[in-house]
Amino acid sequence: MEHPESGTGPTPAPSHDEPPGMRRRDLLGYAASAPLISAAAGLGGLAAPASAQAAILPMTPPDTTDLVDIGDAVTVTALPTMPLVKVSKLANGRVRLELPRFESGQGIATAAAMMLADKLGLPLNAIEVGSADASPELLYNQLTGGSSSVRSLHAGMPLIGGLATGSANAVVGQRVTRLDALDIVTGRKKFTLDQAVPDAKPTMVCRPPTINGQFVRINNTTAVMGMPGVLGIAPIPATNGIVPTPPGVAVMAETFGQAWAAVNALDVTWTAGAVAGESNASIQQKLKSALLPFLLPPLGALTVEGEFEFAAVSHCPMETECAIADVRADRAEIWSGLQSPIVTQQAVAADLGLPLDKVKVHAVPSGGSFGRRLFWDATLQAVQISKALGRPCRLMYHRTDDMRHGRVRPPMFHRARATMLLGQVISFEQRIAGVRLDTRHGFGEMLGAAAIALPNGFPQTVGNFAIEQAMFKTMVTSPYNFGVTTKLLTPVAMDINTCSYRSVHIQPSRLVEEILVDEMARALRKDPVAFRLEYLRLPRARAVLKAVAEAAQWGKAMPPGFAQGVGVHQESKSFTACIVEIDARVPADLKVTRATIAIDVGTPINPSGIEAQMQGGLCESISIVLTAGLHIQNGLPLEGSYSQYHFARMKNYPKDVKVIIMPPSSGEAIGGLGEVGLSASSGAIANAYARATGKKPRSFPLNFPVDFTPIPPGKLPTPVTVPVSA
Repeated sequence: MEHPESGTGPTPAPSHDEPPGMRRRDLLGYAASAPLISAAAGLGGLAAPASAQAAILPMTPPDTTDLVDIGDAVTVTALPTMPLVKVSKLANGRVRLELPRFESGQGIATAAAMMLADKLGLPLNAIEVGSADASPELLYNQLTGGSSSVRSLHAGMPLIGGLATGSANAVVGQRVTRLDALDIVTGRKKFTLDQAVPDAKPTMVCRPPTINGQFVRINNTTAVMGMPGVLGIAPIPATNGIVPTPPGVAVMAETFGQAWAAVNALDVTWTAGAVAGESNASIQQKLKSALLPFLLPPLGALTVEGEFEFAAVSHCPMETECAIADVRADRAEIWSGLQSPIVTQQAVAADLGLPLDKVKVHAVPSGGSFGRRLFWDATLQAVQISKALGRPCRLMYHRTDDMRHGRVRPPMFHRARATMLLGQVISFEQRIAGVRLDTRHGFGEMLGAAAIALPNGFPQTVGNFAIEQAMFKTMVTSPYNFGVTTKLLTPVAMDINTCSYRSVHIQPSRLVEEILVDEMARALRKDPVAFRLEYLRLPRARAVLKAVAEAAQWGKAMPPGFAQGVGVHQESKSFTACIVEIDARVPADLKVTRATIAIDVGTPINPSGIEAQMQGGLCESISIVLTAGLHIQNGLPLEGSYSQYHFARMKNYPKDVKVIIMPPSSGEAIGGLGEVGLSASSGAIANAYARATGKKPRSFPLNFPVDFTPIPPGKLPTPVTVPVSA
């Protein structure tokens, strides 16, 4: 067999329902033609229908995100307080920026330093970037989310700090290594649990056997208190704040190993949580039942449709949830990775009954977040434990806690249909049901968060529903002119701990659309790339697709079991396209072997950072499309470790990855990036799978066996002791 990437080898004969691949010269000729040519012209040897065809219908109604998206909203609300962002002069001509956004690996600290260096006319090595403590005066300007950080900082940079502007030295646009890269690889970078807080004792938590089960009693307190190193045991008091404190029984000890052993020794009685007995199947059935069927299509129309299931997904950052809290009678101090530090400070002050200025919150850079740290669950627990046991608390979630009792991307069910008449798409309908997304973090400040949370204690409130709908409308977009286009979200109230996850609604919604785009092209006997070029709404979207199609040699011959797949996406004023090659010879062991990605962010700040983000997005897509999801059974996820939650490893990542950064777009605003990298690559992977196997992808992840022995509910895994030779 020829090598799958050689461009040679046998070409499968085209069947009646699979158009032949587009040759490179076909693509180049097509790209030179008018953007919206008549399908009657044909392409790549495809026969055109003899009958006349209707003109391509523009998207109706216009897309909300063309007018305003969530990044625009964040930027506008952040601008008034940009002059309050702290910039200070240090010795030797250096300048320090207190970054009002949360650095969790996405590279925004480096991008901010580059922009500030250009503003002040300083070399990059003269800029220091720290993490700003919770600063209530910044109001809406300290919330990190929606791929908006660089966009809002770029817009606000002329206002920041009050320092005089120097002559620009054009740092922006250069390839720059992350400012903290050396510290990360050498172990010098300090994350939450590395903070030197005197007498902060290691603490872990015994958790219920079902999601949100409630504490009743401890049955063996004396025995566990007698175990080596144990300093204290305390049920974590329930709170009635904006977000309830997660249930559990805390064990504080001299070491984390001793705390771990004591947690497993505890005998605790719990009541069942509200979703006890629920499973993936029962949840999906509830979601499916929440959606109304489609109306009958017009007489003579051709339809392409499907139903799609998405399992819950864990954020699973390398750094699990953790926090340090030192609570005294008259003050409190907190260290944690936080995307919303202001509302965290305000909520903790309210819970403790302290004046706001007596609660100090340090937002510590984190080893990953992906939306998980919009909430302050670990901080609430650490605060309550420190208060109950009278000592500073160094709290760490075990990985099992993080996956089972942390927050997840909601399970979802999608129903979508495209309707075609006279060879053209006249409508696209998509209906989405998902377990309600918890949005009680609000806009990063107490007033909005409290309003969203009322009435307290309900899994779904009017405010929560409104914010989720607003997020959906200002984030989920379509790059295509598919005529009458409707996308409707139906949140279903279930008491599961949910949270925004990179592209929480966008990635699954756009994945479904990209799958159906390929199926539409097949139904109309058109090449998938040609079909997309015909229907894409905007020139920048067509440009990224043309770039990847040429660079990836779209339509080249592939051996049996191998295939290319394509996806296109626009989000947050950025545009991206991806073509992957997949090895599907072993369906239970699918491998992405090559990926070509083009990205247009308007004005690239740091090309190295852009490449890293797109590569990270590709890894995420490989994971959640192919293998990574949570099996909920009897009200609890089965997965409790990386060995069970099948996120991609290095062996699953293609060796051949090319990222094409499009040149700056004249007059275009800077676009977002963090969440942008998932949808095109997700669509490309699913479409490559379909082309290689002939199977329609409908349930995600595609390979989803329970191939492990679950950790018993309510327990942590037994520690494995590895002897170290002298």
